[in-house]
Amino acid sequence: MGFLGLVARIMGRISTFRSYQCVLLLAATLAVIAFYYFGSERHSFSSTTKRIRQTQANTNRNDADLTVDTRISRLPASEEQRGEELDVGEEREAFRANKGSPRAGGQHYYHALMMFTKVDRSRSLQEKFKVAMLSMVKHARFLEGEALLLHFVSDQASQELGQRMLQEFLREATFKYEIVFHDVVELTQKLFPIVEAMQKHFSAGSGAYYSDSIFFLSVAMHHIMPESLTQIVQLDLDLKYKTNIRDLFQEFDNFPPGAVIGIAREMQPVYRHTFWQYRKENPKTRVGEPPPEGLPGFNSGVMLLDLSAMRASALYNQLLKPSNVAKLADQYCFRGHLGDQDFFTMIGMEHPELFYPLACGWNRQLCTWWRDHGYGDVFQLYYGCDGPVYIYHGNCNSPIPDD
Repeated sequence: MGFLGLVARIMGRISTFRSYQCVLLLAATLAVIAFYYFGSERHSFSSTTKRIRQTQANTNRNDADLTVDTRISRLPASEEQRGEELDVGEEREAFRANKGSPRAGGQHYYHALMMFTKVDRSRSLQEKFKVAMLSMVKHARFLEGEALLLHFVSDQASQELGQRMLQEFLREATFKYEIVFHDVVELTQKLFPIVEAMQKHFSAGSGAYYSDSIFFLSVAMHHIMPESLTQIVQLDLDLKYKTNIRDLFQEFDNFPPGAVIGIAREMQPVYRHTFWQYRKENPKTRVGEPPPEGLPGFNSGVMLLDLSAMRASALYNQLLKPSNVAKLADQYCFRGHLGDQDFFTMIGMEHPELFYPLACGWNRQLCTWWRDHGYGDVFQLYYGCDGPVYIYHGNCNSPIPDD
């Protein structure tokens, strides 16, 4: 056999071996895909929401059966696949309904939003989410013709996990609800131009990082959400509900004229520390002092955002401008790291009329970190909370009391 013939024979064997490898690789890939789609019990919330809308659209508005169970249910694989193909704009029709505005059948929606990013990587966040959702479902009650619309801002991997978790957690729900997931990348793209300038004042990093923008969602939500969405509650994941969440939405009715956000005070001397330089230069200031006479700042674990009022407030929107943010930050010698919470705290020192103070029981913070880090002598002046507890907040990984 000549040299060229030998080379050709060797190459043929290599080609055959590679073909065999490719076949094995293709078979393995198909097996993974089959397991992922048919064996992992993934269920599409998009397809269910679409089905609910179609059912309502085919129902006479005057004869709508408002007792129909709209809970997420398991779907055949074909329906799941159709749901995955649902257009993003079609899914967001859920925004067209808001509290006080009828949708099909005269239904009214209460909107609540949670950040749900990187949950797939954290067992701790998954456990906190479980506590939050099971306690919410346990106590939630809505009137006939009302529904809860839960919004989750999420990355793709966390969304897939969240869909499976919510299937389980909402199984015992006795109220109507719908679920919408929002892509964190898309929202960040919208937020960044609005909040870029303020990030250097209220972010943990040394600059205005693009990824930090999502921590300012509440600050500019009125600019990026449809105008038909008029009120929304933003909630942390590390909460435990002790009462009907519907009651929280009723606090919107207590907003005084000019208020745009409902928020509870900070229950640690965080801002006594953060405003240290301003306090040193202004020894008689109320800034950073404990309640009831002081201004301890805010905690963003539970927030009521009146989006209509935020859009209409010339004062609030003026404060979003980079020049005004910089002016206030310089005036108060302020440099924070807690995102939206820092921004609200800073403008609240100058314009408290923009905020409706929620009772501490709506955001009963449990963190005691500052008690053991230099502020033990004054800690209890901030930490005390008289009255009933409606929502526990296990911030800084604090344990939450059992029922």
